[in-house]
Amino acid sequence: DPEPILDRIASVGKDEFVALMQELYAEPIKPELIEQRIQEIKQQGGIAAVSATPAGASKYGEAVAKAGADLFFVQATVVSTAHLSPESLVPLDLAEFCRSMPIPVVLGNCVTYEVTLNLLKAGAAGVLVGIGPGAACTSRGVLGVGVPQATAIADCAAARDDYYNETGNYIPIIADGGLITGGDICKCIACGADGVMIGSPFARATEAPGRGYHWGMATPSPVLPRGTRIRVGSTGSLEQILIGPAGLDDGTHNLLGALKTSMGTLGAKNIKEMQQVEVVIAPSLLTEGKVYQKAQQLGMGK
Repeated sequence: DPEPILDRIASVGKDEFVALMQELYAEPIKPELIEQRIQEIKQQGGIAAVSATPAGASKYGEAVAKAGADLFFVQATVVSTAHLSPESLVPLDLAEFCRSMPIPVVLGNCVTYEVTLNLLKAGAAGVLVGIGPGAACTSRGVLGVGVPQATAIADCAAARDDYYNETGNYIPIIADGGLITGGDICKCIACGADGVMIGSPFARATEAPGRGYHWGMATPSPVLPRGTRIRVGSTGSLEQILIGPAGLDDGTHNLLGALKTSMGTLGAKNIKEMQQVEVVIAPSLLTEGKVYQKAQQLGMGK
């Protein structure tokens, strides 16, 4: 029953949170609970997408597929075909894993052209792009690793396009992390992304299990835990956040409506055309002419 632990997560202080996460990750993963959760999602008509580290994928990938999952994500701070493991561990062969899994496998994360191309050649059904931009992620501060999201998307999308021109196989690039507003999503697609992975906007939904908190994908390490709990609050229903009607004027509600309106404004009738719009680097666009909004803490001035 997840309710007691969710209550505990919501009630502890900041200093206690790291210790609590270490305690949770020390508990062995129970395959039968993975299967149970997949079945619960499927019975309610949902798409069951399972995420695991490369080590977790080696252990539980087969069981996840047999349980009826629809998608499998192999995720870590960085996932690469050149990964090496300690002698006590056998590194996950990404190409063999993708070939052997009866369901699509999405690989990530990465931020460079070369790694993206290698993941595509390994058989990825999609590639997640982004290291450290998430609201709860601490990779850039703790590890000093990361690339600005716009640059990362553009470079990885270039690899996708070259791979498509060479093979005729188009594999989507998914911008993962740091997306809060409809404008963020629009800019990701304009930089070349085919889709987005978002966390904190969904964590703000009244239906979210975190109850107004978000702690990202805190790395399960007993000595160097990363990721932090942030309070995002609850601002509306999942329906409001995704398709409206918007109850807020700061771009965090009706994300799909924002994308449609942006595409219409730019004259893009589909995602492929949106990926071709002109992009300029202009930080002042967020604050230009917003004197009254900033002074009154309204809209983009909050």
